[in-house]
Amino acid sequence: MQKVNGSCQNKLASLLSSLAEREGQTETGIPGVSLYRKSAPEESQPVVYDPCIVIVGQGQKRGYLGDRQFTYDANQYLVISVPMPFMCEVKQASFDQPFLALALSVDVSLIGELLMTMSQDQVPVVLDSMPDAVGAEPLSDAILTPAVQLLKSLESPLDASVLGPQYVREITYRILLGPLGPALKATVLQNSRFHHIAKVMKYLHGHYGENCSIENLARMANMSQSSLHHHFKAVTTASPVQYLKSIRLHKARALLLQGEHNASSAADHVGYSSNSQFSREYKRFFGVAPSADIERIR
Repeated sequence: MQKVNGSCQNKLASLLSSLAEREGQTETGIPGVSLYRKSAPEESQPVVYDPCIVIVGQGQKRGYLGDRQFTYDANQYLVISVPMPFMCEVKQASFDQPFLALALSVDVSLIGELLMTMSQDQVPVVLDSMPDAVGAEPLSDAILTPAVQLLKSLESPLDASVLGPQYVREITYRILLGPLGPALKATVLQNSRFHHIAKVMKYLHGHYGENCSIENLARMANMSQSSLHHHFKAVTTASPVQYLKSIRLHKARALLLQGEHNASSAADHVGYSSNSQFSREYKRFFGVAPSADIERIR
């Protein structure tokens, strides 16, 4: 494994500590750039991640997708190329040494622009087989250096506006050149199977409250229903129906946490016609009934 600059790693952690002042997520002045702080370990729980790149300054998280696991910490960055529900836990975090991370939303238009600029022999090849939608790889100085510069730019609103997007572009470019580049490339290649599956996943995220039939999803992906099921499961480890259920339950939980919905209205909003089925599947998925879950979290 390539060793990275220790002083640069320390600088990344120091900047994150000062910029991510509050617990949880902190939005920045640069669109698509967020900071995270967690001051205590968290047990494994289901989460939904939007497509993103996560660079950790301190602490450790671990994600689980089927029988695969991904550790991301100060030595490994994480890339999620499609909206993905999976299990996640904070392994290493404390009040004195919290988990600190920088997250960049995957910008499909930026990836397309970079691929147009790069010559074919510079771009990672996307084979006909599905690239991994989630992956963790060793962090390099080529990624770490612009990440530090990006955080430095956040100390000045003018620097963040002028220089910040350039550092986001450089980080994305470096990752495109690396082992996780094929998954990012595949999201913009319209003739790739991965692109068609990503299109279906994006549709489900925007229409989770509607009746999404397998027949219509297969037509959208330009695949047979059996082919859609096979390739969808290769990307997500779940069937389209299971994936949609996960999205609905996560969306319902978010509505309940906002305090503007009860279990019945949240269930109806995300597409459930039966309150008892919603409560049953919610408890099976999150390990606790909706009402008890809200009391525990609030």
